[in-house]
Amino acid sequence: MKKLLLTLTLIGSLANAQSWNSQATGFADASRGISEIHIIDANTVWGLAFDGSGGGAVVQEFTRTTNGGTTWTPGIIEMGNALLEINSICPVNATTAWVSALIPADGNGVIYKTTDAGLTWNQQNATGFQTTGSSFLNGVYFFNANNGVSYGDPLGTEFEIYTSSNGGDSWSPVAAANMPNPASGEYGYNSEPVAAGGSFWFTTNKGKLYRTTDMGVTWLKLNTPITDFGHQGTTSSGRIIFSDANNGILIGYTWSNSSTTATLTSTKLYTTTNGGTTWSAGVTYTGFSLLSYIPGTSIIVATSANTTTGTGTAVSTNNGVTWTTVESAIAQRGVNAFINPTTGWCGGYSADPFTDGIYKFSGALANVDFSKNNFLKVYPNPANNNITVSVNNVDSYKLKMIDMLGKVIFEKQYSGMENTIDISNLNSGAYFLTFISDDKSETTKIIKN
Repeated sequence: MKKLLLTLTLIGSLANAQSWNSQATGFADASRGISEIHIIDANTVWGLAFDGSGGGAVVQEFTRTTNGGTTWTPGIIEMGNALLEINSICPVNATTAWVSALIPADGNGVIYKTTDAGLTWNQQNATGFQTTGSSFLNGVYFFNANNGVSYGDPLGTEFEIYTSSNGGDSWSPVAAANMPNPASGEYGYNSEPVAAGGSFWFTTNKGKLYRTTDMGVTWLKLNTPITDFGHQGTTSSGRIIFSDANNGILIGYTWSNSSTTATLTSTKLYTTTNGGTTWSAGVTYTGFSLLSYIPGTSIIVATSANTTTGTGTAVSTNNGVTWTTVESAIAQRGVNAFINPTTGWCGGYSADPFTDGIYKFSGALANVDFSKNNFLKVYPNPANNNITVSVNNVDSYKLKMIDMLGKVIFEKQYSGMENTIDISNLNSGAYFLTFISDDKSETTKIIKN
């Protein structure tokens, strides 16, 4: 039986040019699912495997492509102990990645690194997360090939967090003065890290966000509108995603739970424009929550894998205010990740080494109709040298332009109803212009001739 994943189903309509194309992850066992997808570039992608059969087997496997998914090569994450459950993977290029793993019964955790594309794995931070009964390793994340953070539940009055500046060769505990103290009984969650724009967040059972903007050296403790970021087995839960260091959404929900299904109620969507320091009042929202941002934009992709409520893909171009259905499908669409509006993957389940396991997106989410914007108008479009940006009902706003690869071209604050922007130095092609003002955010596509 395929494991049902928590996800999102929404309504709308979009041209049928968009679709998912099945690719074979190469796993020998059937029903291998994908719990994490990490896109390095258009060619290089890593995926972390889990047991989707419903049997709950411990899986220490990954898969990787270096040709855009034409072929995927699976591998074993060899850590010398078959009981270690992997709860995060963090690749930074085609050959280098880290994983965190633990034995839930005692909480003791390990960090392993590969520099040869997963052929061999070597332990790091061997003395960390080894206090039986107190340590509980939640994850590892690297901002680049050198700077990383590993983080876990509190030891006494301090979260157990370490940083590295040399690729994990050595680790240092975060100074107590740089880390806010947890509340009584507070702890974090496995596989709940979020990173965007150089910032990193993790969530707790007290509804808090812990954020670092300097690669783990110092941390802030932030309040949220919900009481717990729990998983199935709790009555309250939530999930955050960020587009950049400032803009993100939080979906808070309650559920009646069982081992395979979740019935969601009282769901709300909240937005932030300051990295989670404050949140909007929230709007009523129903659905599941496998969401990802296209980095640096207000575009969110939602995939649905729950066969009891329908399957498919939806997209929002305005930070979740409205949604459009990209496709309704019979096949389950698991966790998804995009690097730009044309390049993305979502998880599936393998049938055998040659069939299924992951899907690659075909089409362009840029084809979403942006003509119904309420605040932003851009003309002429297409343009050769200058564009005029016209806005309604705002005093000041920020504009950010990114290219189709997700690179930020410029980001600047403006005031006034109309402003002219020189684009004469841009290469010909498509770009995305995002307007941000308080809790308003819209994105439009422009063409440079």
